[in-house]
Amino acid sequence: MSAWVLPDHIADVLPSEARHIEELRRNLLDMARCYGYELVMPPLLEHLESLLTGAGQALDLQTFKLVDQLSGRMMGLRADSTPQVARIDAHLLNRQGVTRLCYCGPVLHTRPSGPHATREPMQFGAEIYGHAGLEADLETLQLALDCLKAVQLPSLSVDLADARIVNALLQGIALDSEALNRIHAALAAKDSSELSSLTTHLPMASRQGLLALVQLYGDAQVLVEAEKNLPSLPAIGQALANLKWLASHLEGVGVTFDLADLRGYSYYTGARFSVYAQGARDALVRGGRYDEVGAVFGRTRPATGFSLDIKALVEVLAPRPLRAAVRAPWRETADLRAAIANLRAQGETVVCVLPGHESEVDEFHCDRELVQHAGQWVVKVI
Repeated sequence: MSAWVLPDHIADVLPSEARHIEELRRNLLDMARCYGYELVMPPLLEHLESLLTGAGQALDLQTFKLVDQLSGRMMGLRADSTPQVARIDAHLLNRQGVTRLCYCGPVLHTRPSGPHATREPMQFGAEIYGHAGLEADLETLQLALDCLKAVQLPSLSVDLADARIVNALLQGIALDSEALNRIHAALAAKDSSELSSLTTHLPMASRQGLLALVQLYGDAQVLVEAEKNLPSLPAIGQALANLKWLASHLEGVGVTFDLADLRGYSYYTGARFSVYAQGARDALVRGGRYDEVGAVFGRTRPATGFSLDIKALVEVLAPRPLRAAVRAPWRETADLRAAIANLRAQGETVVCVLPGHESEVDEFHCDRELVQHAGQWVVKVI
């Protein structure tokens, strides 16, 4: 095998795409800052138990593992930043009030999430700790939408769900992790036949409720049908009321519901959302409430947030034009060097053409050039 061949679903990011990713990163972080979110930078590598304790099987399977040569302990390369941010909130900041945090950096996955997905997403996310009310859920959802609007994604739609519905239907029922995972998989796939087989020995009310969930997806009428067909349990009633409230506060986007949606990591405990855009193969944003995520760090705090992959955004956005630049000759004269330095200080990109490379094309579109006129260096439109 050639030394330059990369592993499957791992790729170099070349200049135009790299610039696009960096510009998107700045757009998203600026939007989060407008909402009052503070930037944190958790490490790519840390002790495995810190990354995975309480996170569930899905995150475990997605995490690369290795042995630390210094301590001999197992280490993990993060597959998701939320457990790390929960650790920061619980142990390093340890604030009593509301904490708003955001982050942006690479994560690594042992397997791609889809046929065309990368195993090295550039994950951006924002999270609120310390507020249990729906106001925090709505704020993170609105921030997610504003982030996508800021990068000019058209035709956004939101799909809502709530983890408490399935949890309430299975509460008090003794199921091992394998059986529970199979039920969750059947619900996610909307496989009524498989779900019917898996729930044969469950109490009738739970079984009927789970089977009803397979059909409960679509517009607002779904909530009406859910009230009719699901057991009258307090947790389910509260979840449906919360979803109705959240949907009523969303303007300018399509809103649907999928009450059987369990995709993502198992730490979700309440309302969940996915955001879609025209031209995207899958949801671009996933988020929701995960109040128990900090429990393993000794501090259970209300928490809600979302994350997205900037590389996935690039795939559905139109390529950005080459960056406008000023072309300048290469000389050693002090006056030319001063003119170039002055332009760069003003924020201009100035590309000095090295001798013998006058006709080469690169990432920058030189629409102007620095020329000498009447003894002065001036910028002239090409």
